[in-house]
Amino acid sequence: MRRRSAAGILALALAACAVGPDYQRPEAAVSAAYKEAVGWKAAEPRDEASRGNWWEIFGDPKLSALIESIDMSNQNVLLAEARFRQARALAAQSRAALFPTLDADASFTRSRSSTGAAGGTTAVALNPSWEIDLWGRLRRALESSAANAQASAADLAAARLSAQAELASSYFQLRVLDAQKQLLGDTVTAFDKSLELTRNRYAAGVAAKVDVVQAETQLKSTLAQSIDTGVQRAQLEHAIAILVGKPPSEFAIAPVPLAVTMPRIPLGLPSELLERRPDVAAAERRAAAANAQIGVAKTAYFPSLTLSASYGSRSAVASQLFTLPSGFWSIGPALAQSIFDAGLRRAQTEQAIAAYDATVAQYRQAVLAGFQEVEDNLAALRILEEEAKVQDEAVRAARESVVLTTNQYKAGTVSYNNVVTVQTTQLNNERVAVGILGRRLVAAATLVKALGGGWDAAVLAQK
Repeated sequence: MRRRSAAGILALALAACAVGPDYQRPEAAVSAAYKEAVGWKAAEPRDEASRGNWWEIFGDPKLSALIESIDMSNQNVLLAEARFRQARALAAQSRAALFPTLDADASFTRSRSSTGAAGGTTAVALNPSWEIDLWGRLRRALESSAANAQASAADLAAARLSAQAELASSYFQLRVLDAQKQLLGDTVTAFDKSLELTRNRYAAGVAAKVDVVQAETQLKSTLAQSIDTGVQRAQLEHAIAILVGKPPSEFAIAPVPLAVTMPRIPLGLPSELLERRPDVAAAERRAAAANAQIGVAKTAYFPSLTLSASYGSRSAVASQLFTLPSGFWSIGPALAQSIFDAGLRRAQTEQAIAAYDATVAQYRQAVLAGFQEVEDNLAALRILEEEAKVQDEAVRAARESVVLTTNQYKAGTVSYNNVVTVQTTQLNNERVAVGILGRRLVAAATLVKALGGGWDAAVLAQK
């Protein structure tokens, strides 16, 4: 009879349904194509953007070495990794609740009666217990914790990608400053020669003293600009040190010429963004977790069924503890149901529904923000590419103007003020051209981040 009862309860548990809504991914506004991608040239081959080490498309070994050290030393990434392990352990706890538990206990009691007789009792017992998941409370809880674990895994990927993109952006800005420092240094050398020329002309009586003063002013001003680049460069170097988990005092990046190539980045379809961005995937998984919590809250309206048993031996004589007459057992189900709770269960259900609605709004906002980031950086790359072409022409014209004006000054047909003007124009245009290249590189790195950096939500199925 006991076997038939246990089999019946097990069959009931296996056939039980899970209370609450089954999860479906919330709808989100997705365009058929990117607005700013009109005329966008796809990468050839299309796998140019690495599925993992996306930073290698820039062709800078130093950048690659720095980014590859992030996983081991960046504290924000390590924090996200610890939170993922915590969420995964919580999911394991929820999974364990689906199975029976078995406890063992042993006791010894000593007593004395009113007649003065003393005695003792020894008992050992095994106590299995199993909450029958009739209404799916435990399964919904597992569903929720598993989705939260997947969200934490996506958070880890998002933290890693954010640190990588931030490091790349800081690195490109630092290299731009190195290029500008080199440009200013070359200009200082050229201005020094101009000053020497002007002094010689003044000594020969063919130039005024004001020409020498102007040349000295221009030289010192440019030298001051060269020195000033060191402030921002030092700050960027310190920022990179923190990103790779090192004290700024123990970290340095040697200045080198800017030798980074502009990559072509394959976009894919806008719908793919939902699977490629870890922050969007994390928001979607949190919506799934909140949806499961609605089912957990609704199961409170139904009774809970627990099957418990006990088997052991009790005896006043230790030698007879495990003999047949000393044995005892018990088995039986326990049914519990809340009769009156002053609206507690209704309030908890409404709270769970509101929490789900909030996560849906957060998911949709994450999707919109993702599309905005892609469009912003596509627009930046498109416009900056056009600006770079025009700026390169301005640089060429400015260089030619300096050559022509300098020759006219040597011939005595124009004043030195004209030379100062065209030299300043050339320097400004050269610096602007380098700055545009840096902005294009930063926009490219940010676009890769906005596209998910080669990450894919399919990895969450393995968590």
